[in-house]
Formats: sequence, structure tokens, C-alpha cells
Amino acid sequence: MEMGLKGKVAVITGGSEGVGRATAFRLAQEGAKVAICARRAELLEATAAEIRAATGAEVLALALDIAKAGEPERLIAETVKHFGKLDILVNNAGREASSPFDVVDDEAWQADIDLKLFGAIRAIRAATPYLKASGAGRIINLTHVGAKTPRARSVPTSVTRAAGIALTKALSKELAEHKILVNTVCVGLIWSGQWERRRKEQAPGETPAEFEKWVMANRLGGTGVPLGRMGKAEEVGDLIAFLVSERGGYITGAAINVDGGISNAV
Repeated sequence: MEMGLKGKVAVITGGSEGVGRATAFRLAQEGAKVAICARRAELLEATAAEIRAATGAEVLALALDIAKAGEPERLIAETVKHFGKLDILVNNAGREASSPFDVVDDEAWQADIDLKLFGAIRAIRAATPYLKASGAGRIINLTHVGAKTPRARSVPTSVTRAAGIALTKALSKELAEHKILVNTVCVGLIWSGQWERRRKEQAPGETPAEFEKWVMANRLGGTGVPLGRMGKAEEVGDLIAFLVSERGGYITGAAINVDGGISNAV
């Protein structure tokens, strides 16, 4: 299926591993030029090299912290300087942060807001002039199904991700006149580098499959995942590629679950 992404320029935050890496890889396969950012320069450049070698695509790697004021703006400016334009912004940067309310202090709240909400806000603000000029701009905000149906001991993530869904809906209406589509992908349990690091720290003697089974049985209050497994980053990346393509041209303001059936909300 021709997706119409050849020659498009995309920015993916948190692009060194997991969903960000899978998205960058998929867009590069479709002929897009991609800019990826993350804090760990060595891992970021290794990912960029892998994508270049596998796809032949042009990949710009920028080591920065999207949670810091000025860094999202630098990301967009450097991307446009390098590629000459911008068509797609994928706000993927984030990390899991769920605790009981009474142990989350102001510093933890602010750190999560700066990363997951203000990181996206600042990147969108900087990117919007270029997305307007594109004539077919696309914004994808990665959120979580827990933002729709928060569970106990899920702050601050459930709150900041809910704000991301609200931001998506508001901007989808505001930017529609400029032909910019804005959607959010709400993920459930997706295997990523974060989970692999947790396995090595918490259960080094278990295989990834054994640890995955434990996560599904315990992370969701014993309810498990209806499809019986954690999701793959590539499955999320494929959906994002569709949403930012010409084929997804009539979808905006949507919050689409990729969660194996976990959520009770559509």
C-alpha cells in the first residue's frame, strides 16, 4: 500500500528505543527523512546508524532533554535547518511514573508535567508554523489508556497523559483549518527498553517471556491482558505510520487504543 510518505520530514521524540525507534524505522522504510532525539547520545546515534543502514534513509540524531525549556525548540529548529521543512511531529518521549498519590511530591509532579505535557506543548508550538507551511501537517501525541480509565496509584502519569488527550482534541479542532491532523495513540503494556532494564534489575534470572508473564499478571491488578501478551513497539509504529500518511487523511482528534484489550473505554 502506497502511503505517500516519500520525501516527508518527521520528528520523533524519544526516538532511541521502543515505540520511538519503531516509528522512526517504519517512516524511514516508507521513504521519509527522520529526526530523532533522546538524552543518551550513544544509544541515539546507534539507533540512527541502524535505521540508515537498513533503510538508506537520511536520519538526523539530536541528543537533548525534551523536558527542558528551549530544547524542544532547538530540536525543531535544527531539523528544519537540516532538512528544509517539517511535515510530521511525533511526541513520544516519556517514561512510566505511577505511584500512590500520597508519596508523589511536587518535584515528581513537575518533572512528569515538564516531560510529558510541556515537552509536547513546546515542540508543537515550535513546529506549528512549519506544519502549516506543509499543507498536510501531522501531529501524533503518545499517551496511555490509563488516561481514559485511571486506576489507583497511577499518578502522575494518568493525569499528565489525560492532559495529552485533551491537548490532542483541542488542537485537532484549532489546527484543522490549516490541514494539520492531530491524533493520540493510547498505549497499554508495550515491551520496550524500559521493561528490559526493569527485568535485569528486578528479575535478572528470568527470561523476557517469564518477566512479561509476571508483568501482565501483576501490573494490572491481576486482570491481565485479554490478548494474552504485551504489545510490540512495531505494532504501535505501524499505526502511527498509517495515521501520518495520506491514507489516514480523514482521521483527526482521535484517541486510538493499542492495548490488547486492557482498557474498558473505547
